[in-house]
Amino acid sequence: MQAPQLDEGAPGQAPPPPPNRPRNKRPAARIAYLVKSLVLWAVAMVFLLPFAWMLSSSLKRNIDVFSIPVTWIPDPVAWTNYVEVWVGGTPTMARFFANSLFVSGFGVVGDLTTSAMAGYAFARLTFFGRDRVFLLYLATAIVPTQLLLIPRFMFFQQLGLYDTLWALLLPGIFTVFGTFLVRQAFLSTPAELGEAARIDGAGEWRVFWSVYLPLIRPTLAALGIISFVGSWNDYETPLIMLSTATNYTVPLGLTRFVDADGGLSAGYAMAGSVSAVIPIMIIFLIFQRNFVAALAHTGLK
Repeated sequence: MQAPQLDEGAPGQAPPPPPNRPRNKRPAARIAYLVKSLVLWAVAMVFLLPFAWMLSSSLKRNIDVFSIPVTWIPDPVAWTNYVEVWVGGTPTMARFFANSLFVSGFGVVGDLTTSAMAGYAFARLTFFGRDRVFLLYLATAIVPTQLLLIPRFMFFQQLGLYDTLWALLLPGIFTVFGTFLVRQAFLSTPAELGEAARIDGAGEWRVFWSVYLPLIRPTLAALGIISFVGSWNDYETPLIMLSTATNYTVPLGLTRFVDADGGLSAGYAMAGSVSAVIPIMIIFLIFQRNFVAALAHTGLK
């Protein structure tokens, strides 16, 4: 008589061998991944070529900047370009940096403050005509910035602020984009948190400052980066609002680097351009995690 077969899960019996599972990365998938990586690296190198040329040209003499064929390694290395840009002549790059840091720094603080308060009001407060007012405010974004330069010029001239850094700072502390971005961030937060805080006796300012504002720190960091870069790279507004060289910001100040013949000195301009990129890189490296988190959160929403 044949003995009965034991079940697979019977005690005392060795477990069956695991089934052969296909590997996660087959050779074809690995090859495709390698090819994709190489293509992306090649594209990245193409985009980095202008920056590499700018860095190389900042260490060349003027006669060597536009030489053909292009020499990527300067010979001789002209360190004097940076010396002349930063300490030679009047005004220097240090003065332009100070002006840009003043305008961009205080502009970021003002933009974050007004955008946070306006965004919270449009997202979490209830008042008559809230949505209509927001749509009207949002509609002002369709007006090109170039159309506002002449009215702003006349307005600040009447106020006596023409040819001052305040003519650059004041318009930058109110932005439609910042208000819209922060409002969307506030709408993505749970409304129950604010209701619970109000039940516990918290005022509206306490709800805004202690409950909702910490939840949107990545969005505020992303807005700060965007606002700083936009203000730092702005060329048109200083060109219209400023006439004194000592008040120039970095983009406008780069046009002041001329050679002995009165023409634009390519070596000095490239040295100034390399110096101008450094603050933007530092700001992005410090806040890149918050910037990426804000973009990812927006995409998930």
